[in-house]
Amino acid sequence: QVQLVESGGDSVQTGGSLRLSCAASGSRYSINCMGWFRQAPGKEREGVANIYTRFGGTYYADSVKGRFTISRDNAKNTMYLQMNSLKPEDTAMYYCAADFLSFERCVVVGGTRDDFHYWGQGTQVTVSS
Repeated sequence: QVQLVESGGDSVQTGGSLRLSCAASGSRYSINCMGWFRQAPGKEREGVANIYTRFGGTYYADSVKGRFTISRDNAKNTMYLQMNSLKPEDTAMYYCAADFLSFERCVVVGGTRDDFHYWGQGTQVTVSS
């Protein structure tokens, strides 16, 4: 079993920055891919970014490329999402997810919510114009 706890969500103005954190505990050998998803009210949960924890390969959704950066600190079992140049359309509940995926699925394809078995409780990001 793996437990994920997100933090760092807040309310910011357009153009601002936030850094989300996801602390993982439990059986670290059960996961090799960690990701961030987000869900806005009335919308489907969508993938934002993934990281292959073993080699550090990354995947980004087109909507966040160049603005968001995913990283991890394996010593701390923590993943981060640095979000810059935030826009109102980034407003959503952000979820941390993890599972054991192929490199292709995690980094090349990006995966879907059905690929991830472990989820955090979410942290709210609100961007005002």
